Amino acid sequence: MQQKGLSIMEEYIKGEYTISTDQDRLDTDVIYGYLTRSYWAEGIPRNMVVKSVKNSLCFGIYYQLQQIGFARVISDYARFAYLADVFVLEPHQGKGLSKWLLEKIVHHPQLQGLSRFMLGTRDAHGLYEKFGFRTISHPETMMEKVFSDIYKKNS
Repeated sequence: MQQKGLSIMEEYIKGEYTISTDQDRLDTDVIYGYLTRSYWAEGIPRNMVVKSVKNSLCFGIYYQLQQIGFARVISDYARFAYLADVFVLEPHQGKGLSKWLLEKIVHHPQLQGLSRFMLGTRDAHGLYEKFGFRTISHPETMMEKVFSDIYKKNS
């Protein structure tokens, strides 16, 4: 574990796979390539991906030296965190990498003691439930401001 700026840099190894929070290792081409075709960020401009990565605690998954997965956490590191942009590239799915990634995220030293850790998902509820995430218990207390098709309008 190393301190780098405000983040604690961590690295975990399992066989030929590595999870690292070192932002210098991230491959923006891989991240952008996946996000621009995802259901949650389809058409996102590259500069927005770069900015979001820069301002988040990022977890890259690597097969040998090639990035094959990603997740980022937006947080104040005291009370709140939001998990976003979680993916594993298709050729590496089904190998337990998402579970391993979530395990490392929820146990990361900077994300301990939070009163709320949130995420949004359309199709991976089962995965996140294994790590303590639940549907919002009081949705009537939550609000959102949504800018539909923001990426399509700005392209």
